[in-house]
Amino acid sequence: MSNVFTIQNGSLIYKRRYETLKIEGWGENALRVRSTENRGFTQEHWALTESVRHEANAFIDERITANGGKEVVAVIENGKIRAEMTESGRIRFLNQKGDVLLKEHYQAMGYGNDFGDFPDWINLHKSARKYRSVGGDNYKITLSFTADEEEKVFGMGQYQQSNLNLKGCILDLRQINTQASVPFYVSNKGYGFFMNNPAIGKATFGNNYTEWCFESTKQIDYWICAGDTPAEIEKLYSACTGRAPMMPDYAMGFWQCKLRYQTQEELLSVARGYYERGIPVDMIVCDFFHWTKMGEWKFDPEFWPDPEGMVKQLGEMGIKLVVSVWPTVDMQSENMEEMTDRDMLVRVNRGMNRQMECVNISQFADMTNPETREFVFEILKKNYLDKGVSQFWLDVAEPEFDTPDHDIYRYYKGQALEVANAYPADYAKMIYEGMKKLGREDVVSLVRCAWAGSQKYGALAWSGDVQSNFETFRRQVVAGLNMGMAGIPWWNADIGGFFMGDIRDEKFHELLMRWFAFAAFSPVMRLHGDRNPHDKPGLVSSGGKPCCPSGADNEIWSYGEKVEKVLKKFIGLRYRIKPYTARLMREAQENGSPVMRPLFYNFPKDKKAWDIADAYMYGGDVLVAPIFEAGATERSVYLPEGANWVDAEMGNVYAGGRTVTVCAPVDVIPVFVREGADVLQMIRG
Repeated sequence: MSNVFTIQNGSLIYKRRYETLKIEGWGENALRVRSTENRGFTQEHWALTESVRHEANAFIDERITANGGKEVVAVIENGKIRAEMTESGRIRFLNQKGDVLLKEHYQAMGYGNDFGDFPDWINLHKSARKYRSVGGDNYKITLSFTADEEEKVFGMGQYQQSNLNLKGCILDLRQINTQASVPFYVSNKGYGFFMNNPAIGKATFGNNYTEWCFESTKQIDYWICAGDTPAEIEKLYSACTGRAPMMPDYAMGFWQCKLRYQTQEELLSVARGYYERGIPVDMIVCDFFHWTKMGEWKFDPEFWPDPEGMVKQLGEMGIKLVVSVWPTVDMQSENMEEMTDRDMLVRVNRGMNRQMECVNISQFADMTNPETREFVFEILKKNYLDKGVSQFWLDVAEPEFDTPDHDIYRYYKGQALEVANAYPADYAKMIYEGMKKLGREDVVSLVRCAWAGSQKYGALAWSGDVQSNFETFRRQVVAGLNMGMAGIPWWNADIGGFFMGDIRDEKFHELLMRWFAFAAFSPVMRLHGDRNPHDKPGLVSSGGKPCCPSGADNEIWSYGEKVEKVLKKFIGLRYRIKPYTARLMREAQENGSPVMRPLFYNFPKDKKAWDIADAYMYGGDVLVAPIFEAGATERSVYLPEGANWVDAEMGNVYAGGRTVTVCAPVDVIPVFVREGADVLQMIRG
């Protein structure tokens, strides 16, 4: 028998030369794999934090090879998944039918890449697991798997591209404005794969091999599960990383905001405008630079003199207040000295400590530090929650360094190259843990980035500061679908995009109406943007301090009567389907199901459904087909096989498995409902 394998408590341990590798059961139908060339594994579990049970069984199997020799293979099984490993260290994963789901990629002189052992004398041109020391206990690590050209891959977070299927894509594993790295994907081969590592790197889903590369990390750490459907896979993954709480009813309505309201009275006047017109608004946002200085986290009393009174007036209109906060601390902030002395800020390894310049120079609060989270939350409680503020908008959550070279920075949890991608999850965790201690269950934090596990902290991710055009609009739908498949069910985008929308431009009006229709069938419906023209000067305080200016108006009546009528129609639709949306939020809480779903999620047996990227399911009963072209008044829609579909606008019934063309004037979005589903009456009113 082999001397490289040992079995401990149902786990498989492999030790050969410099490397130690462990495969263990981790939740139902799933395995966790860790390997390192250090003396042992780290104590970090990163996103795999939930308490889960498994029934893993490991054993050593001695087999007869095709040429009559003997081969020793270690095996570990856990429900529907099985891993096999040779003495030379090669791993492959199979499902309960014996189908190979994934296997490591090797290239050897004179040998192919089939599963089996290499003689010790063989020169490996490419090894699946490569470690190159970069100093101390850290390595540049590369992990490779063989590729299946027919495989389709979905998830991995939010990227500004039109590819729903990520096969053939190279993905940057780092957090930046408009991009969120959430390294979990679902394969059409029947498995889910999560790279449990927040280090900076790249993932390549090539046709020759799949490769994960990290610039500086201590170990390989990944999780893989087998499932018969995408829904089962999402359920298995979310059981290990956590599920979203139940979204409160008021967050499922309409949110109003713009680049920023400069004063308390301006915000109240907008709220009154909606109230007097009889247009429902559940949430209104007080955006950035309402504060005295960054890192003081409080209203500027000159422009916001009575927050409690403001909140009371909003409450009388049925509106809750959301306040934007940044993790930045101005060098002149009243909290800078204490936070510096108590080591609560992100450190720099070299150079000047100028991490971001926006109006003034600032540093970032280190949200990976539990002490920082407690300190900042207590300030937020005193200056916002105690004054009646309902929720927080956690902006700049990546965080957004002016110099985005992660080798410069160091966090409480480690060097930024090694841990940076987890920052947005800890940022959301700050609010969630603080609110829970106050007895609050209704936590919804609008966050400009996310990582694995963010969902369990009530993180509502949005797609960042995107452009206002139809091409970008289409990319947001793809981004939202892949975020959902990556395990982040709460997601939204700025309606109309953030940059370059001109309120006088009829072309932008058309885009806004089309985007608004899509938002009615999004997890959250939120109007936001930096609108042109920028012809209003910023206010100046009595002390001569200039106030950060804002863009043009962004209320639904800001675009003229024709546009207002259409936007009001879709707000009404949003509220009519709220009971259905609440069901979807409950499914996300209970099963980890995305709210927005690719067609194949509910129809995995329909091969064509796996190729559709321009339409999606809103839950299990509603198919939504947004209009992505200026001037379009109709579009073709593929209806998945396995159901009959009712055109919600016209009432026509179609059998699934076919493509239909329907009319879509600017006040109509093509929507089809499963025949017999009660949501049809909600939509039609």
